[in-house]
Amino acid sequence: MFGFNTRRAAEVGVALADKAVPVARSGLATRRPEIHQQGKELQTFLAQVGREAGTLRLGFFSRAKLANSFKWRLLDSGIDRGVADELTGMVLMQLSGTPSATAPAQVGGHTPANAESNKIESLLAQASACGAQGAHAEAIDCYEQVLRIKLRHFVARNNLGVALLKLGRYEEAEAQFRQAIGVKPSYPDAHFNLGTLLRWRGDVAGSETSLRRALKLSPAHLEARVSLGLTLTMLGRLSDAKDCFEKVLRVAPRHAGALFGLGQIAGSEGRFDEAESSFKRALESNAKMPSAWAGLAGLRKMSSADSAWLKSAEDIVSSGLAPIEEADVRFAIGKYYDDTADFARAFKNYKSGNELLKSVAPTYDRAARSHFVDDMIRVYTSAVLSTAQPGASDSSRPVFVAGMMRSGTSLMEQIISSHPLAAGAGELSFWNDAVRKYDATVRKQLPDEALTKKLAEGYLRTLTTPYPDARKIVDKATLNSDYLGIIHSVFPNARMIYVQRDPIDTCLSCYFHQFSTAHNFTFDLADLAHYYREHHRLMAHWRTTLPPGTLLEVPYAELVADQEKWTRKVLDFIGLEWDAHCLSFHQTQRPVLTASFWQVRQKIYKSAVGRWHNYEKFIGPLRELQNLTP
Repeated sequence: MFGFNTRRAAEVGVALADKAVPVARSGLATRRPEIHQQGKELQTFLAQVGREAGTLRLGFFSRAKLANSFKWRLLDSGIDRGVADELTGMVLMQLSGTPSATAPAQVGGHTPANAESNKIESLLAQASACGAQGAHAEAIDCYEQVLRIKLRHFVARNNLGVALLKLGRYEEAEAQFRQAIGVKPSYPDAHFNLGTLLRWRGDVAGSETSLRRALKLSPAHLEARVSLGLTLTMLGRLSDAKDCFEKVLRVAPRHAGALFGLGQIAGSEGRFDEAESSFKRALESNAKMPSAWAGLAGLRKMSSADSAWLKSAEDIVSSGLAPIEEADVRFAIGKYYDDTADFARAFKNYKSGNELLKSVAPTYDRAARSHFVDDMIRVYTSAVLSTAQPGASDSSRPVFVAGMMRSGTSLMEQIISSHPLAAGAGELSFWNDAVRKYDATVRKQLPDEALTKKLAEGYLRTLTTPYPDARKIVDKATLNSDYLGIIHSVFPNARMIYVQRDPIDTCLSCYFHQFSTAHNFTFDLADLAHYYREHHRLMAHWRTTLPPGTLLEVPYAELVADQEKWTRKVLDFIGLEWDAHCLSFHQTQRPVLTASFWQVRQKIYKSAVGRWHNYEKFIGPLRELQNLTP
């Protein structure tokens, strides 16, 4: 049947769902299922899917349409969403020829023929039931029993990774996904799960690689396509991300993840009404979607009129979420209470969110951070930085806006990029990636001529390709504060702007915003205080070693108090003529992918200055930062 169309696929999906309803209700939908019986019923159903699907020639769209119709029929029949998702995943694996964790035809790539295989089938069925009901610790035990029987069971190893991920054991989960791929490189689910986890852990480039591999192996994998869209959004490639979401919605018009992704893009581009509409449509499909509820809180200032939102958010966090999902909603609830001036409750929720993130993140290494700062101070001296380096670029197009996160760098970028001859590139990862790659070299000495030239050419390609006509292009990656000496050695004519905000306001704002686990120093006030002191120590070094005319310091409080005065100073410093558009920066239409995407769309305001006084009795270790001088 080569002419099999999406309408027929939808009809088959509905018919299969009607057959699956009794299975879902009698087994997966109960907290304490009769595992043996459930396994038999599930295996019988999946075998039926395999037989019926085997006679069809299903392409990308027809497979996806069938699965979407199957899932929605289950939901319309009153089946729990988690159960519907679980069964839909099993059906998709059958349709794509990938072995399901409970499929009777294959177990880890082998045909069951003995008691050992029957035991594996029973354990997998039990694990699947436990996972559907949120009993992830019990599921882990089942998967580990399977792996003791059959070490190379790639499905069990992948599913073990998923269960570990649900409990926030991310390092162990990543290891399981990689081992599953090692056993079965063509297993798309393991690549999908790995790619999603890498994004959560801050490895966005690695995430893209894994997700593209998953889609190459299984083009009909809707969840992988949505996950890729979310990764591309973080990378700033919004057009490609939007394409991912729209492809999914053509097949599954009510797909919550894709609707949420479009909402994220709309919000970053300042289309807040459209973003809210997308988030609400996502919630119509999945009423308990944590990221969509959290997203709503970020689109405007909340008020007591949003009490219904608060109740729903608090119900969700008490329902048993994965740590990062719960943290997402905790930060949103914190924002609600901050917006409504209930500062004690706000801090309590921010603290809960940070503790959840800290529980799944690598431990912040204070000694390593101090050692890095020592190396930068030792190697990049004033004598070295005042000498022209062979291979350096003479370009003056880059403008580096540096500072601690949440110090006003997004505002500064938005002001400059409002100039007709300037562009804002956002937070480019180029220098952070380069320092990681050449760590052994750049922490001992300046880059040699070959490396300097390579860095210059590579950065200019990254910077200017999207903005070929801009005279000045802003890179506002806050981590560039660490690398100003290296950057100057490669681009001696580039201008650098350091935005300086009150240390406690800065650190508290970091604590109140959800960062990836790569920014592990933001999850604990004592770690934040240490990181800031080291940041302050390194900036004091750059202030005295960079050649005169290279670095302009902009006090955030003075900028918001006299916007025009400082805007004129900044434009003159980077070599641009005065343009009044820079005063109406909030009207500039461009994507903003940082946590300040809402703030930079507002007129300049002073309420963030001295904000920490609202939380004075909670700030603990941050108090010592009051004594730091510029």
